[in-house]
Amino acid sequence: MKKILFLVLCTLSLLFAKTDFSEMSTEELVALMGYVDKTKEERFYEELERRTQQMSEAQKALYEEDKRRRDHAQN
Repeated sequence: MKKILFLVLCTLSLLFAKTDFSEMSTEELVALMGYVDKTKEERFYEELERRTQQMSEAQKALYEEDKRRRDHAQN
């Protein structure tokens, strides 16, 4: 049982290591805001930026709020 769990966890970690944000839905991306690994943040936010025209007003509001928070944290 432990071996199976270990294999499943290893497989999942490999899947998350090569995250392709372009294959995720906008809803999934919005839900991931704030939880993306620092090494993948740039690609993540580039993909979100490309989708802003397609976002609902609620998604845009969440995205803009997160963007302001990140900008404020950098200053």
